[in-house]
Formats: sequence, C-alpha cells, structure tokens
Amino acid sequence: MAVPRSPSPPPTGPSPIRRLQESVINRIAAGEIIHRPASALKELIENCLDAGSTSIKVTVKEGGLKLLQIQDNGCGIRKEDLPILAERFTTSKLSTFSDLSRLTTYGFRGEALASISYVSNLTVITKTKSDNCAWKACYADGALTPIKAGATSDPKPCAGNDGTTITVENLFYNTPTRLSALRGSSEEYARILDVVTKYAIHNPHVSFACKKTSSPSLDVSTPSSSTTAQAIQLVYGQTLAKELLHVTVSNKAAGKGKAPAVSAADSDDDDKDEESWSAEAHFTNANYQAKKMLFLLFINHRLVESSRIKRALEAVYNGVLAKGAAPFVYLSLQIDPRAVDVNVHPTKKEVHFLNEDAIVERIADAVQAALIGQSQSRVFEYQTLLTGGIAEPSQKTRGKRKERADNIDADGSEGRDAPGNDNADSGVDTLDDGQLGPAASQPAKRKVYSQHKVRTSLKDRTLDSMFPVTHPSQRPVTGDDESGAATPGTPPTPMSRDIKESVCYLKSIRDLRSAVLKAKHHQLSEILAKHTFVGVVDAARCLSLVQHGTRLYLLNHGALAAELFYQLGLRQFGDLPRIRLDPPPEVRTLVALAVDAEQGVEKSGLTKAAVVDYIVNILIERRDMLQEYFALGISADRRVETLPLLLRGYTPNLDKLPLFLMRLGPQVDWMDERACFATFLRELAEFYVPEPLLSDATQSGADVEMGGAEEDEQGRGAAAGEQAAEAAGAQKAALWQIQHVLFPTMARYLVPPKSLLERDVVQVADLPDLYRVFERC
Repeated sequence: MAVPRSPSPPPTGPSPIRRLQESVINRIAAGEIIHRPASALKELIENCLDAGSTSIKVTVKEGGLKLLQIQDNGCGIRKEDLPILAERFTTSKLSTFSDLSRLTTYGFRGEALASISYVSNLTVITKTKSDNCAWKACYADGALTPIKAGATSDPKPCAGNDGTTITVENLFYNTPTRLSALRGSSEEYARILDVVTKYAIHNPHVSFACKKTSSPSLDVSTPSSSTTAQAIQLVYGQTLAKELLHVTVSNKAAGKGKAPAVSAADSDDDDKDEESWSAEAHFTNANYQAKKMLFLLFINHRLVESSRIKRALEAVYNGVLAKGAAPFVYLSLQIDPRAVDVNVHPTKKEVHFLNEDAIVERIADAVQAALIGQSQSRVFEYQTLLTGGIAEPSQKTRGKRKERADNIDADGSEGRDAPGNDNADSGVDTLDDGQLGPAASQPAKRKVYSQHKVRTSLKDRTLDSMFPVTHPSQRPVTGDDESGAATPGTPPTPMSRDIKESVCYLKSIRDLRSAVLKAKHHQLSEILAKHTFVGVVDAARCLSLVQHGTRLYLLNHGALAAELFYQLGLRQFGDLPRIRLDPPPEVRTLVALAVDAEQGVEKSGLTKAAVVDYIVNILIERRDMLQEYFALGISADRRVETLPLLLRGYTPNLDKLPLFLMRLGPQVDWMDERACFATFLRELAEFYVPEPLLSDATQSGADVEMGGAEEDEQGRGAAAGEQAAEAAGAQKAALWQIQHVLFPTMARYLVPPKSLLERDVVQVADLPDLYRVFERC
C-alpha cells in the first residue's frame, strides 16, 4: 500500500538581503587570491622583485602551512607605511586607473599581504637604507596587532638587515575547510619549489635559495649574475641543459607570420609602439624526451599560463617527438604594457594581449625552424638479444660507410669528416642527412664477459656496520680530558672526521714523513684504496681476505695495521688526541708486571727489580717530552694519566699496556732524535696492533680447574659461563673494529711500502684464471 506524501510547506516570502560583515568579505576575497602556500609565495616573490632585490631566501616548514618565510635585500618599507601595509587596496604601484596601461611591476592591486593576513599570522621585519634600525610589525585581519600580550600594536624597533623579511605562520588556521582540502606537506612543498625554480630561471640576476627548516641543505640554490641557460642547468641538470636550443624573435624581423602593420594615415607613433614585441625561448631538441611537458611562460616578466601558446608549441613537437614524449620550453614574451590587460584573473595567472594569434604563430614558426635545423642527425640506441651490450654495426654496414666516406673524399670535400666514419666502431646507429649530431660521437659500449665482471663495490655498506660492538672491559667512565678525546669507555664508531697532518718544523719528522712517501708502492696503494672487505680468515694469525676487481688477496692485517699506526702517529706528531685513564695506574706496577712475565731477564746480569727501576727512571726523566710530543702523560707521582689516541673510534687493547711501557726502555734509541722518534712510534704502533692475547676466560678457567676441590660445582659452572660470554664479546668487538674501523682507515690513509709485498700481501685467486680452469674441466 502506497504511503501518502506529506504536503509541501507553504511558500515563504523572499529572504532578506543583508550586508556582509567586513571580515567575511575579506576572507572570501582572500580565498580567491591565496589558494595554497605556493600562491602566497608567488605574491611575496613578486613583491621582492618589485623592491629591486638581488637575493631572495625562502624557508618552509610542513609545506608552508606552519611557516613560510621569505627574506630579501630590497629597498624595504618605510615605517610610516607599516600601519596600512596589510589593508586592502593599498599599493605603491599605481594611483589612477590609467596607470594600468603603463604598468611595469608585478603587483598593482594591493591585495596580497591583506589576503595573507586574513588567513594566517603575518609578521613583517623591514629596514630601509636610511633607517638606523629595523622595524617589526604583526598583522591580523589587515590591521596591526600587538607583538606580545599587553603591548601596543605600533611597530617595534629591532635588529635587521636592509630589506624585508615576511613570515607567514599557521596558514588557513581560521578556514578549516580550505586547510583540509590541501594535499600533504610534501606535495605543497613540491609546488613551492616549482614556483621558486621558475622565478629563478627567469631572473638569473637574482640569487634564489629555498630550504626546509628541518634540513641544513638547500633544495634550490642559484647564484646571482648568471644567465638563463646557466640557471636552467643548475635547476634541471646537465641532461636537459645540453639539449637546449635558443631563439629570439620579434615583430621587427621579416618573415612569415609578421604582425599586421598599421598604415601611417590611420595610426600615430603611439599605436606603432603598442604593436612592438619580442620573445626569447629556450627549448629542448628532439633528443630530449620527458613524460610531461614542462612549460614556463613569462609575459612582461609575469609568470602566467596560456593554453593557446601551449597548444601551438605542442603541435610543433608532434611532428618531431614520439607519441607520449614531451619537451621543455621556457618562453619570455615582452609586449608593450599598453597592449596587455593584466587585470583579468584574481591571481594574475592569465593575461590578454593584442595580436595574440599573430604573435603565437611567429613564435611557433621560429621554434619549428630551429628544431628542423638540428634534426639532420638523430641518435637511437637499441638492445641486442644478449643483455648488457649495444648492437655492433655489421661488417656490411661498415663497408658501406667506408665506401661512402671514400666517395666524399674523392669529390673534394676537404675539411669535413665523412658522416658515420668516426662512429663505425661504436654501438650507435646514426641517421645522417649531411650533418653529424652531437650525441653520435659517444664512446662504444662493449659487452663485459662474466669472468671480467666485478660483482661487489667498496661503496656498499653492511647492516652490522651501523651497530658498534663494545668490548666488555670498556665500562663507561665519568669525566672528559682537556682535549675532548674519546675514553676507553666510548663505544667504537666508524671514523667520521679527517685526520689532519700536524704542522711540525723538526727536520727529523719531516725526513721521516718524506721517507714514507718515497717508499710508497703504487699498485698496492691502488689495491688497498679500492678494496672490498671479505672477512677475517684467522684472527689468531691476523689473516684477512679482501677483493680488488676480479682478484682475491690474503692480507696480514697485523703487519698492515703496524704500518698504518706508525704513519698515523707520524702524521699527528705533536698534536695527538688523548685517552684518559681513570683511575691512573702506577708506572712501576705496570712495568713490574711485564718484567715478571718476560723470560731471560737474568741473562742481562741485573735483577728484575733493577731492570724495573732502570726503565721507570728513563720514563720519568723524559716525561715532559713524552707529554708534549706523544701525549703520553705521566704525573709527578709516577702514574700513567693519558695515552695517545692514534685513531678515533679505535681503542687499543689495554692488556698490552705493561708490555708497551716495558719495551720503551730497551727498544727506543733515546740518544738520537730521529731514531728516538722512529723507534718510539714503532713501539706505539705495536701497542695498537689488534693481535690475540690469552683471554681472561682461558686463564680463569685454568684457575677454576686448579681450585676445583675447594669450590662448589654449580658456582664454577656459572663463573665459567660468564667468562666465556665475556671472551666471546671481546672477540666480536675486535673483529668489528678490524672490519669497520681499521680497513676503511687503511684505504684512506695508509701509504704502503713495497716491503709488505714480500710476505704480508698474497694473491690467492683471479676470476679469469678460475674460468679457464673450469673450461678445461
């Protein structure tokens, strides 16, 4: 059964017409001008250019919605003008309607700053050259507002440079519908970069910079005093810039499509001037192809859009580019201001001008003529059935090219190379009509066979290199030394700073440095500089594998490390960082430990106590020199306070410290300056070499076995487990330092001598040789 419809309500009277509030009117007007952050930035950039700026810096946060700041070095704004700066229809560009016909500036309506102030928090800092200080003013809804609560709204003096800095914060905070309609911050920032790059290309005499607040690097950076072609290369890259063509055209040039002339009887001189125009275009040739057309159009220096001009240029390229390919076109059109109507769009992105059809036709004809002039030679590359190579010309094709070249030479065409003759051996087919294209001279790409392919790269980074492994014995310590150097408790991290060579005027040090350079072996240097680490083969014997090219080498990383640390000590002589020991151990205690463990001390004819006293006295007498030259700090009460740090991120095994101090006595030549420095640095390098020692777990395990009758079986098992875990951690930390700290430092700083080739560097495999062995099988 059908449900009866309810009767319609009786018609009411007409709704009353109301006058909108001023705030509502202004917000509606602002929505027509400020669509998104990029449109606000466009208005601000044009104001900067009108002010005669030569440097414009843009800073953006969250796509310009949280912060959009633009700074210029233009003429600035007078303090007297600040109260009405953000009011609608306040401008310095024109005063009467007739001024529109002679307009040469970007702005003229005085609505940009007003519209921005209605939908954001606007702050202006400005200074003219005649002012003694800058002035800061805040605006909301077109009027001045106090900078701080309780203060007056008058502009406040502040520090600042000549020019103007405009900061727009919380854009569209009071229009949530517009804010929710915008895309993500990444897309809005991309639109901002697009606006900045377009104005940077059109104004090469102005320096542009654009960056995010969270990024230290600039996303767009162009210098001042450059050219349009240079700006295009900086912004869009060399790939596009090398394919650019350039033409200029005007109505004064003769040719097809000339703007219709007006007879002298029907026009005066002013009418003739209204028809004068000129255009400059930078566009890509047929070798450049993009997925989408990039069209930059400026009419009287104003960034605008014109679907008619764009369609005409697309029609020119339709006969040149393949389907789906698009070009890059930059067009700057200069027309008499009296022939242009700029007041046809709220954001001024469209303009109308006289004789539009004739001007567009002339420009399209000029672009087409330039493209035809560069299209005699086209370059095509195609892939063969075998991957990785470009097709080689057949023998028949080479014969035809050679025959054609001979015929040209026989006709007397001297001074011109035969087309295709230089490219007979290349992997590129060239279609010639008498001229060779610039890309046809590219070098041949030959197929690389499997046995010659290098399948690893020294630039590859492994995941474990990002997680430093700390030695279990390196507990955190408090306090830093005066040099700010790393302590034994600092986790090892890959070296991130350069190791600078210290300035030293001692002749002995300069001679030692020269000797290192003279002994350099170039082939071994090449292997170490471009090697790829494979792994540690035998940690006990200090053997590691590295790859260079298609060859595999077995290295004694202990011998290489000894040479590296010697050279690092020599490189930083007199300016070594320090490792602070806390608490500082006694020198005599450390030396006594090493002497007790040393065999054959009695053969010297001295007791162990006498040997210890002899070595300690040598170190104490020379502690000032050790402190100044080698950063080995020994206090007055005979305690070791600091050790030299040869490599940041690498901590030596402090178990070798007693042996190092003991060997400084008999192994260092303290009588001769050069020999003293050389032998001390050699001993210091041996102290830094990563070599296996008797682990704590092994020694403690022996003690546990000897005292097994006195200890509980369960307690012994727990202690042995902890010691084994500690030993495993120490071994893992040592291997990590070898791979991620030691070998990268060798690649960068080691100057290997020829002596290392005798027994410390051995080639164990070569990929081409292995392929030959497999072929025989």
